[in-house]
Parts: sequence; structure tokens; C-alpha cells
Amino acid sequence: MNPDASVIARANELREQIEHHNRLYHILDRPEISDSEYDLLFRELQAIEEEFPELRTPDSPTLRIGGPPIDSLVSVRHSVPMLSLDNAFDDDELRAFDTRLKKYVGDEEIAYFVEYKFDGASISLRYENGVLVQAATRGDGTTGEDVLHNARTVRGVPLRLVPPFPDTLEVRGEVLMLRADFEKVNEERLARGEALFANPRNAASGGLRQLDSRLTAERRLSFFAYTLGEVSPSAAFPETQADLMEWLRERGFPVRVVGEVGVGIESVILVVEEIRKGRSSLPFDIDGAVIKVNSFAQRDEIGFTSRGPRWAIARKFPAEQAFTELIGVAWSVGRTGVVVPTAELKPVGVGGVTVSRATLHNPKEMARKDVRIGDIVIVQRAGDVIPEVVGPVLDKRPTNASPVPVPTTCPVCETPLEYDEGGILLRCLNRKSCPAQVETRLIHFVSRNAMDIDGLGEKQIQLFLSKGWLRELGDIYRLHLHREELLELEGFGEASVEKLLSAIEATRERTLDRFLFALGIRFVGERTAADLARHFGSISALRSATESELTQVQDIGPRTAEGIVTWFADEDHIRELDDLLSEVTPEEAETVRGDLFAGQTIVFTGKLEQFTREAAEALVLAEGGRAAGSVSKTTSFVVAGPGAGSKLVKAEQLGVRVLTETEFLELLPEGILAL
Repeated sequence: MNPDASVIARANELREQIEHHNRLYHILDRPEISDSEYDLLFRELQAIEEEFPELRTPDSPTLRIGGPPIDSLVSVRHSVPMLSLDNAFDDDELRAFDTRLKKYVGDEEIAYFVEYKFDGASISLRYENGVLVQAATRGDGTTGEDVLHNARTVRGVPLRLVPPFPDTLEVRGEVLMLRADFEKVNEERLARGEALFANPRNAASGGLRQLDSRLTAERRLSFFAYTLGEVSPSAAFPETQADLMEWLRERGFPVRVVGEVGVGIESVILVVEEIRKGRSSLPFDIDGAVIKVNSFAQRDEIGFTSRGPRWAIARKFPAEQAFTELIGVAWSVGRTGVVVPTAELKPVGVGGVTVSRATLHNPKEMARKDVRIGDIVIVQRAGDVIPEVVGPVLDKRPTNASPVPVPTTCPVCETPLEYDEGGILLRCLNRKSCPAQVETRLIHFVSRNAMDIDGLGEKQIQLFLSKGWLRELGDIYRLHLHREELLELEGFGEASVEKLLSAIEATRERTLDRFLFALGIRFVGERTAADLARHFGSISALRSATESELTQVQDIGPRTAEGIVTWFADEDHIRELDDLLSEVTPEEAETVRGDLFAGQTIVFTGKLEQFTREAAEALVLAEGGRAAGSVSKTTSFVVAGPGAGSKLVKAEQLGVRVLTETEFLELLPEGILAL
């Protein structure tokens, strides 16, 4: 049966709507509809094309989910070679680069443009009459492989361009996997018992070369454009890199740049250092920054070498991976009883710091990687913060390398260990008496973002545990009963003991959100604790909440809701909680006073001078809004004070509105600060 005119029209309308929303989401960072509404449009188009395959066009959004496998990858020759960049490894090499360029432009001032050096896989997209017809990997720079079937699944790759555009256009850029997607994909692979990806770069590069594009689609790859290849017929294009980036954005390509930094290499050096410091807060991995002469006219004067352009250079950052020897494996017990393996390494420099310990995640992951004591292993710093062992270098494995034994009893209390339902996490169930769990639970309870008891840190808790004065949380508030014994301890004079006991007394009344976070309920972090406090108002209301009621709270899903209900159903938890409540009275959370910030998400960064960060966030909550700890495309606005760093940079990149503290205060109703 042939489709009638109304079906054809609807299919065309759906394609236009879906691509419109794709551009809003991936390029402009301002979605107009929810994910569920988008899914409904996509499924409707998918149903039409399944019933009438002849209506599926070469640029249909449904191609993004992949199709049947192909037999092999075909080699293609780049019409314009994909050249390499020279590298600079320190600031002096950047200064030398600037000096070289001045020989070509004489007295002219040079303005530079700075971009991120993405740690992904390069690709060249070829469009004819505005439709994507070829996608080629970099290969050796002259010849690559056609991966069109996979490129169609990559988010941010336009299948049809926004006019006007030349008849033939090649756009070069990077395919990569966002950090959040990397974590999500690895979680799914772990649940299926599949090997985990070592890092986002390998996942992206391998995804591009799959024969089955459905597998590529599962990797949730993203694309960012940064330059051009062939353009035919040549047209009047922008005259600077900054203008080119905007032109590409208008054609439908996502771009992520730092921007024009003005004249002078010293300005560039400052910007590059800010990028290096803030790289861990980016949503994707980078291994440096790319510095380009902004003016195309000056580029023509400067020219090329046989290897690449003279007018651009990559400032490489210290490597985030290194090789070293695995000396041993230590097993530690966390406050929830999870027993975790940690690699003990021969010290090695990774990403600018010396690493001697790195996570091995869990026994199943350690076994999958087949890491052995004595191995030479690859170590990387995930997000510039947490060192992890990627895996062994098998061709360097010594003959005496020995498998790592997995403990069957708790390394601290010797209680038999059990795996969780997924067979992944190894856990000590002796929550009440395991010294490691008791200690880490107490340390978390008194930490700065929880009850914040000044003077009661890890060393003091360990000492008081050894004396038998602490066994559970409520005992903290009975330390005053040991005042005379405290005075006999080395380093505890009259003044210090009084200071400690006063600090403890000051926390007998704490806000509900801090109290909830301090309890250490699984999946309940600071933000979730604040959302729960705001929604339920009291500990009694929360402890009787059902999973259904909990999922009505913003950002709380079924897993977190189940964890909360399970925690409050545990007799030991309730006994300890009731004992704690006999000593502490959490302040009931304020109900929403107004709706000034209803439906808005606000981020504070830098130093606030009129009030504390905590007070500012409480004010936002009281006015119906949400205070977030990170900036995203859903952030309503950012309040930036002196010293604002990566959050301010990200807000500017995403086009999020930025207010000064004074401007924020001007939004508030008169007299609200006095309440």
C-alpha cells in the first residue's frame, strides 16, 4: 500500500521538527521540549518509516539508531589532506611559536584564537547539496576509511545542513564520548558482564570503526566541529576563525571553543593555564589547547610546512596515563561495608602529580582486567582527580607475576564477606561492629559538609575509638562524660577540651539537610539531602515515606528511593537514629515562602560578600528554586562573585546568564534578607 499525501506530509513535518530540536539541544544548548516529548516524535517517525520504507530519506533522524552491519570499511582519499599540528610542551615553546610568526607578518599585531584539543577521534564530514554523503577517519592524513554508517549515529553530526551552504562542503572535527556518557555506557556494559572501556578516547575511536552501526549508536558518541576541508565552489567565507565557528554553528554544527583572546602570546598563556586548571570540570576529555592565528589573511602570509600549518600549534598538557609496576593490592572497608581493592604502585608521575595508589574498583573488574602483582600497568587519572589502573601491559608481564587473591573474610573484622545481588560488590555485613565501618561512618558524620564538628577529625575519632568512648553516632554527644579523662590525654589541655566540647554542643541543632547527609544513607548526597529536607520538612515525615512518595521529589529516581526506604526499614539504623535523636534536634526545614525562583536552577560560584553560600542556597530553596553545584544547559543563571573559576567559564560557554551578587540581590523581594 502506498502512503497517502497526509502520511508523506507528516513524515516530512516530523523530520523537520526532530532536527529542529536536535539543533536546539546539541548546538544551541536550549531545549524547548522534554526528552519524553522528543521520544514520542521520534517513535512516530520510526513507525511511519517502518510501514513505508520508501519514505526514509538519506537524512532521516531515524538513521541515528544504526542499521544492519556492513561487510567491511572502504578506504577513501581526502580531497584536502588532514594535516597535523606542531606541539608545544611548555610556555617558552609558545613564546617561540609567536616569535616565528612575527617574522612572516612584520609589524602587524597577531590576535589568537584558542580551542580545546579534544581527546577523541578526528573525522571529516562531506556534504553535497547540504546532505551528508561521506564521513572519513583521519587515517594517515591522506587516506582514511569511510564510516558514514557510523557517523550518522553520532550526536551533533548534521544529516542535512541549514542553508545557505556551498554545493560541496567538508567539515572536520572530533568525535568523542562525553564523560557522563562514558560512565553510563560502562555501567550498562558491567551489568551485561561485558568488558569495560578503558577511557572515552578508546571508546570513541573504536566506535567509529564498527561494522555494525547499531553498536556505535549504543556508545552515545558526540561531535564538535573546528575547521574546513574542501569547499566548492569557493564562496565568501568569514575572515577569522571566530567568525568561522559562528558560521559553522549556523549551519547546524556544534562547536566548543574558548574564543578569541586578543593580541599577545602572554594573554594566550594565561588562558591556556586556566584551561589546564579547569579541564576536570569539562564534560569531555582534552589533552591540551589549540592556538590558531585568528585572521585568515595573516594565515595566508604565514603559510604551511609539509606537515601542517605554521599558524597553529597544540599546547599539550602533561600525559594523564603512565606505566609503572604494581607492587601489591590493599583491601579497605568503606562506611557502607563495601570492600574495595586499591593498587599499591611504584610511584610515577601522571598528569603533573606523583601517584603511588590507584583504584581497582571492585573484584570483578580487577579479574576482568587480569591485573597481577608484579605487572607493569597503565595508570590514568580519571577527570584529573582519581587515579585508576587501566590494565596490564601483557607483553611486559614477568614470569613470576602472581594473581591477586580476593579475601573471603573482612580484612578488618574477619566477618565472612558476601557479594551483592549483581555479584560485583564485595561487602562486609557486620555494620554494627566492624571497626572500619564504625570509624568511617563517624568521620563522615562530623565532616565539614555534614555536622561540621570542628576539632573532631580522623585522628581524634581513631583515638576515642581505641579508648572505647565511641561506638556509634550518638556517643559523640556523650563525650562530655569523659571530660576528666580527656584532660589526661597528651595534647588535650583545658582550652582544647573546652573548645571541642563546645563545638559538639553547637551541633545539637543542625539543619535537616545537613543531618540527613550526615546519616550516610546510600545514594543521598548533599543535593539530594537538601531536596528531601525541603520536600518532607522533618525527619519523621521522611522516615515514613514510601518509594512512590520519594520519587515525587526532584531528581530522585527509583534506585535512590529504594535505598532510602531500605535504610529506614533496617532495625539497627532505626535504633541508632532514635538514640541520635535523643541527643540532637534537627531543625525542621523551611517550607517554600514564595515562588520567585519556581522552576529555576541557580548556581553560586566565587566569594559572596553579603551572605554565606549556605544562606544564599537556602534562600533560593525557600523561594521555590533549586540550588545546584554544577553548571549545565538547564541552569537558569549563575551568581558569580570574586574568584569565580571553572563554573563561570562553563556558564559563558553554554550561554547561561551570569549575575553579580548585587544583581542577584536586586531580584529579591524587599525585606526578605531580614526573615
